[in-house]
Amino acid sequence: MKQETIDRIRKFTADREWEQYHTPANLAKSISIEANELLECFQWSDTDFDIDHVREELADVIVYCRNMLDELGLDEDEIVNSKMTKNEEKYPVELAKGSAEKYTELKKKFRNT
Repeated sequence: MKQETIDRIRKFTADREWEQYHTPANLAKSISIEANELLECFQWSDTDFDIDHVREELADVIVYCRNMLDELGLDEDEIVNSKMTKNEEKYPVELAKGSAEKYTELKKKFRNT
């Protein structure tokens, strides 16, 4: 995320004195609520959806995630790269390529071959 966007989110929150409500638990709840509103965009169709509504709900999720990063003092690049390293280990290309199975199922298949 560009620093200009991060600063805009932080200013929006500070100008309204909303930091007092940004506990990790409240932010986690808000992320979940907004993610479910995003899911609602696809409730009745996987292909027929309003892209503008999707953009708005996705933006809400991202803003709350940014607020959570700030509240917990986390760096998004560090935590994403750390998770990607774990995912690369759990889902090696030779086992996971073209498969949507969970890593536990992939490992079972690998052991049985």
